[in-house]
Amino acid sequence: MFSKLTEIEERFEHLEKKLSQPDIIKNPKEYQKYLKEHAQLLPIIETYRKYQSINQEIENSKSLLNDPDQEIRKMAREEISSLEKELEQLKENLKLLLIPKDPNDEKNIILEIRAGTGGDEATLFAADLFRMYLKYAELKGWKTEIMSQNPTGVGGFKEVILLIEGDRVYSYLKYESGIHRVQRVPETESQGRIHTSAVTVAVLPEAEEIEVDIKPDDLRIDVFRASGHGGQHVNVTDSAVRITHLPTGLVVTCQDEKSQHKNKAKAMKVLRSRLLHLQEEEQKKKISEERRSMVGSGDRSEKIRTYNFPQGRVTDHRIGLTIYKLKEILDGELDLLIEPLATHSRAEALKKAYG
Repeated sequence: MFSKLTEIEERFEHLEKKLSQPDIIKNPKEYQKYLKEHAQLLPIIETYRKYQSINQEIENSKSLLNDPDQEIRKMAREEISSLEKELEQLKENLKLLLIPKDPNDEKNIILEIRAGTGGDEATLFAADLFRMYLKYAELKGWKTEIMSQNPTGVGGFKEVILLIEGDRVYSYLKYESGIHRVQRVPETESQGRIHTSAVTVAVLPEAEEIEVDIKPDDLRIDVFRASGHGGQHVNVTDSAVRITHLPTGLVVTCQDEKSQHKNKAKAMKVLRSRLLHLQEEEQKKKISEERRSMVGSGDRSEKIRTYNFPQGRVTDHRIGLTIYKLKEILDGELDLLIEPLATHSRAEALKKAYG
């Protein structure tokens, strides 16, 4: 661990020299690149230097253990004991800081919500989850934009795709991928029986154009007249766009905008993110099967959470967490679940890195 810290400190000092060079300062792109890396390393360096300082203080105090004055020896022992506790905590903090960061944590996301089993009730719960994520984004100060939606006549969604932009969005919402199950009595159910329905949530890091190479020859682009809810403009022109990625068979349709150009841009954004997700999933399978058991693996076949309305509880099955605050969670207080999931994920990463 400490040899790694020495390397990081050398890199940090190198970056500080770079950031003071006039030719780097004059190049905004280059300067921002070095500045970003410097900011990422700063918490590690600050903690490491504090560790070194405390370690030196302990060594200085040890020299007083042989002092002829008994009171000074006693004070030295107490000081060493206190400093050693602080040193141990700093060591644990350094271990956490050295865990490799998820390269997608800084990214915006494409959030896809699809009704699964359960008919109308599943589409209504898809709408509930959609509102929950909108409220959570609002609490975080993030921007949201609907990329595509397929509403139902009962007020639900067969599918809705949302772009969420802001500070480290993926780092928070990456734990949401999977099957969300709901248990409640539908409003249309006269017998008062509890139904179980399911909704699939997929969280895809937004892909930059440079990350995914899409050849024009690999795309089939169809335009057609939009249908469904959307006002008078919807059926007037061929503004809806369907893009098929021929090598993978992925299909993305966007029809929310009046402009064909805007719908095509939105569809390409969603397609890039889905292709990036496919690439990353293939890499994960090649690297290790272990990742499947980890929190936030993104395995859509996994039932991750149950929302039980009669009991007012939410259970996250991955970490065995049950919270009796269903209303608060659906009102956007999602950190009640996300923070324990993040803590569990860090603990698993520590176990894997240090045993």
